[in-house]
Amino acid sequence: MARLEAPASLCYCETMKNVTVSLDDATYRAARVKAAQAGRSLSALVREALEELGSGETEFERLHREELELREKLKELPPFRASDRLTREEVHDRARERKEWRERRS
Repeated sequence: MARLEAPASLCYCETMKNVTVSLDDATYRAARVKAAQAGRSLSALVREALEELGSGETEFERLHREELELREKLKELPPFRASDRLTREEVHDRARERKEWRERRS
């Protein structure tokens, strides 16, 4: 009979605090809809809002900072040349494109 081994330790790396918030029905429903549209839980949506509040950085400032960081990373790439254009066949070779994309990610 095979024996299952349990992990040595299961624990959170940081302590999380639970907070109870009272909302009227309309606000609760609207927040749930916004969270679902963003693909996140209501808890995650509230946590992000509180983190933003605590960081002193607005969403606009965060996005602007991230854009500047991305622009710096783009400067490290080789420049685009018109001679680098793909043929029609290469443009539609999606399997090759997916493979190259996966290789770049890893």
